[in-house]
Amino acid sequence: MKNLVLRYGLYSAGVMVGVFLFTFFFVAKESEMGYKIAEIVGYSTILLSMVFVFLGIKKYRDENNGGSISFGEALKVGILIVLIPSVAFGLYNLFYIEVLDPNFMENYYQYSLEEYKASLEPADFEAMKAKMEKEKAMFQNTGMQFFLMFLTVFIIGFIVSLISSMILKREKGVNDSFMESNA
Repeated sequence: MKNLVLRYGLYSAGVMVGVFLFTFFFVAKESEMGYKIAEIVGYSTILLSMVFVFLGIKKYRDENNGGSISFGEALKVGILIVLIPSVAFGLYNLFYIEVLDPNFMENYYQYSLEEYKASLEPADFEAMKAKMEKEKAMFQNTGMQFFLMFLTVFIIGFIVSLISSMILKREKGVNDSFMESNA
């Protein structure tokens, strides 16, 4: 199982980080394409990379586990696969904000302030600005950045693992009976 988890986890991480790097170098920075579009591209890329969770569970069930797998075992395989792209994305994010776009945090902060200023009443905007000022230091902490990005991918991956496990579970006794009755 270890090799399968590592292989499919690296496929997932490679697709995710590869698309982000490709977008940065050959399409546009987040600030250039617009933060809303960049967010859509980002979440879409994470979801696309999670296809390898499904494929990894299926491969384990079909080739390593004799064609059957319990929900719990499938979920375990999925979660183990998801850990790899989660760590990879956390590390990529640190690389992005420290090396590729060191002004990202300040630019995004200013963008967010402008968005709130345009959509909130002045009193509400001042309250939101004060709240954002308190949170700013926390979000600039590299450990917090890593954790938030790790958690983002992990939560999406966990949901994909749950769904994949429900779809792919196949108990031994149930399938053996079905196959024999249709022979």
